[in-house]
Amino acid sequence: MLIKKNSRSAAAPRLKQALSRSMGTAVDRRAFLKNSGLAAGSLALAGSLPLGAVKKAQAAEPSGMAEIKSSVCTHCSVGCSVKAEVKNGIWTGQEPDFDSPFNLGSHCAKGASVREHAHNERRLRYPMKLEGGKWKRISWETAIEEVGDKMLQVREQSGPDSVYWLGSAKFSNEQAYLFRKMYAFWGSNNGDHQARICHSTTVAGVANTWGYGAMTNSFNDMHNAKAIFLIGSNPSEAHPVAMQHILKAKEQNNAALIVCDPRFTRTAAHADEFVRMRPGTDVPLVWGILWHIFENGWEDKEFISQRVWGLDRVRPEIAKWTPEETERVTGIPGEQVKRVARLLAKNRPGTVVWCMGGTQHHNGNNNTRAYCILQLALGNMGKAGGGTNIFRGHDNVQGATDMCVLADSLPGYYGLAEGSWKHWARVWGVDYEYLLSRFKDKKLMESKGIPVSRWIDGVLEDKANIDQPDNLRVMVLWGHAVNSQTRLPEMKKAMEKLDTMVIIDPVPTFAAVIPDRTDGVYVLPACTQFETSGSVTASNRSLQWREKIVDPLYESKPDHEIMYMFAKKLGFADEMFKQIKVNGAEPQIEDITLEYNKGMWTIGYTGQSPDRMKRQQKYKRTFDKTTLLAKGGPCDGEYYGLPWPCWGTAEMGHPGTPILYDQSMSVADGGLTFRARYGVEHEGENLLAEGSYSKGSELKDGYPEFSMAMLIKLGWDGDLTAEERAAIDKVAGEKTNWKTDLSGGIQRVAIKHGCAPFGNAKARTVVWTFPDPVPIHREPLYTSRRDLVADYPTYKDTKAWRVPTLYESIQAKDVSKEFPTILTSGRLVEYEGGGDESRSNKWLAELQQDMFCEVNVKDANDHGIRDGAMMWLYSPEGGKVLVKAMVTERVAAGVVFMPFHFGGVWQGQDLRHKYPPGADPIVLGEASNMCGTYGYDSVTQMQETKATLCRIEAA
Repeated sequence: MLIKKNSRSAAAPRLKQALSRSMGTAVDRRAFLKNSGLAAGSLALAGSLPLGAVKKAQAAEPSGMAEIKSSVCTHCSVGCSVKAEVKNGIWTGQEPDFDSPFNLGSHCAKGASVREHAHNERRLRYPMKLEGGKWKRISWETAIEEVGDKMLQVREQSGPDSVYWLGSAKFSNEQAYLFRKMYAFWGSNNGDHQARICHSTTVAGVANTWGYGAMTNSFNDMHNAKAIFLIGSNPSEAHPVAMQHILKAKEQNNAALIVCDPRFTRTAAHADEFVRMRPGTDVPLVWGILWHIFENGWEDKEFISQRVWGLDRVRPEIAKWTPEETERVTGIPGEQVKRVARLLAKNRPGTVVWCMGGTQHHNGNNNTRAYCILQLALGNMGKAGGGTNIFRGHDNVQGATDMCVLADSLPGYYGLAEGSWKHWARVWGVDYEYLLSRFKDKKLMESKGIPVSRWIDGVLEDKANIDQPDNLRVMVLWGHAVNSQTRLPEMKKAMEKLDTMVIIDPVPTFAAVIPDRTDGVYVLPACTQFETSGSVTASNRSLQWREKIVDPLYESKPDHEIMYMFAKKLGFADEMFKQIKVNGAEPQIEDITLEYNKGMWTIGYTGQSPDRMKRQQKYKRTFDKTTLLAKGGPCDGEYYGLPWPCWGTAEMGHPGTPILYDQSMSVADGGLTFRARYGVEHEGENLLAEGSYSKGSELKDGYPEFSMAMLIKLGWDGDLTAEERAAIDKVAGEKTNWKTDLSGGIQRVAIKHGCAPFGNAKARTVVWTFPDPVPIHREPLYTSRRDLVADYPTYKDTKAWRVPTLYESIQAKDVSKEFPTILTSGRLVEYEGGGDESRSNKWLAELQQDMFCEVNVKDANDHGIRDGAMMWLYSPEGGKVLVKAMVTERVAAGVVFMPFHFGGVWQGQDLRHKYPPGADPIVLGEASNMCGTYGYDSVTQMQETKATLCRIEAA
């Protein structure tokens, strides 16, 4: 091993010396790349190279009869393609894909080492269970039988809602769809995945502004930007290949780069303006910028008049944020805010980028809506080089969200109302009454489940306070890193109270060692995504097809096969898979794709058939590297990845939508209006667009969403085929709309006449159904600025998502004297997510061996903390971590930062001995969320990780 197994804080030999010991000789770059599974022409692991800077080189050795397979990196959401060299069923070499329009031959450290992720010797090799305090090997049959029996027992005693199905952003689209379908057939909405704690506030805020809750443009489209405004985003480490696209815009457009962050990050090092903000003050900063924009008349008045509703109701709030008040709350000098406003106003089109630095707050939905309003005021929406480029964190967190592995919706964001269930019953070929019978009652069938951020309370809270029959008793943790969640001390108590825990993952994860249990824990080995096939959706909404590179290693199984085994044991496999072919125990991936193609009309996951996706992967070299449009070849006229919405059926041949809400193109060619999602008027005011429409539209003004009744009214119903009309009549006749027409006829006819199926409305800046209709600032629950609490208080305590939710009672406790330091957290380039997989990768483990805390020089001197020495960090809720100090000016005085990728150490205690034998990660460390505190978004229950308090001491 590179690192001594018995030490969590290894000595830190550099790469060359470490590999020299393990390989018996000095190692140069060429030898390192070869032994890490990379051909000589690939990137070094230390970072990424500029797009186009890497050229193909001949491998050091001839490849022989190797077969080349194409896949997609399984880390972040950029969607980088990977070329795998396979000989006799063994993955022998790796190169980044020079034909990919996303990464153009680039990889970051994580992407460059994915081969090790697949054949890693520290993976789980076979099913195991904890029995008498020891890990015992069992068969798959035994595991499914025992876990299934326990689930059925709990179902009988407490109801189906007492089993929680926690899914994964690492599923393929097909697996994510199947997983959501599985807990629907089980009879519960108690299921969720990582998006709840990374971008749920984005989805809620953005979808409630202009219709869809996703990234509007693409990484490549940023080449066209003249200004790039990043807030709470550090792509140099979190999305390194995306950073190359940003740097291209700086180089070719002299684009102004503005980075707003509490830390001086590697991204901030490239900034024209680095704006150091106090954590948790996003709304004041954005309103402070807009104060200058409106004061100087820099807003896009025509765009606002035609395509924006409610801005006049927001302007009084913005008017409060004078330069003086903005500086008082954010800490940003008024002159700098004015410079930023001028840069954005004078350099259009500009794009806004945000990540979890903006979303993980108890008023996160306010932040995301404020970012959107900034872009609407500047007229930057629906334009090349503009938009909101929301970088997602996992390789398929966008797809898993679209498939609604969530507690509050069915696939395609259909919601949980009776009509939504009936739509999916038709798609699945089952009776609605059958689905209803699987639930405890109709009320629970149509009620939001407990979100993953609150599953702890689902276990620990008095069941009299929970809006379901009983507490959670069985927890299924399927491809999820629990150390990415807050309140770890309470999570340990919840895990110990559960009847049963089931962990399904290529590695055991930190969850396996947190509880002090002697039984009732199962770890089941899922294979990696390189051992199966299917589609994955990048952050820009583009779908890519992964080829299977190798067969599942050891005794691991693909996630969809494990789902089938559970469904069979639990008694609903025949109904669930009646339209999906099952080969032995493995469902046919392409059949799953075709099934969700039948139902996901809302967001246009209907045109991306397996054949179309596979053809694009074969000819990806034909796509333009900025527009993503294929120029000639078999995919001529299509956009790479058929970015959703890809309207109608696959046979209709829609090219995909590269830029949401771009009216300069016809809908048939990938253009769009804003979605008419909120009716045609509100309080007597028109919500539809005025004098604004997409190119070629026969309706020269705003219009509502399409239904059969609207086609009849327009006289366009004659364009329907007999088959389409029959399908429409079978649903609800004239009441059938573009979302529930399984034939796609309504969409096809609307687009034939140049119209968007979802209507043509104004974006709304006021969301009248949210706790704060106009985004306002609310101080973090744990704040050191007690002088601001009276001016900007939090919400009243309430109940949400089946459980009590605290706000005012938390903020009312002044802990700032004992815990005066602001704590924030974020990502590293070397690791991803909870880090269980990447810390088990020997190449990445070498690059970052220690968990650490960044401390400002002044704070370090005041507390006697020395650079490289150990320090304690204490939470006001009782958690503490022992970590290495990094004394630096990256963070301001009064602020500390920790990465959240570590686990395996618990408040100073090394837990390596508790892992299943041979499956412990190479690098262990304290989990930052040991000190993550209570706090949840008022709309989505997003956790508040970016702004809490702590106390630091020298160890």
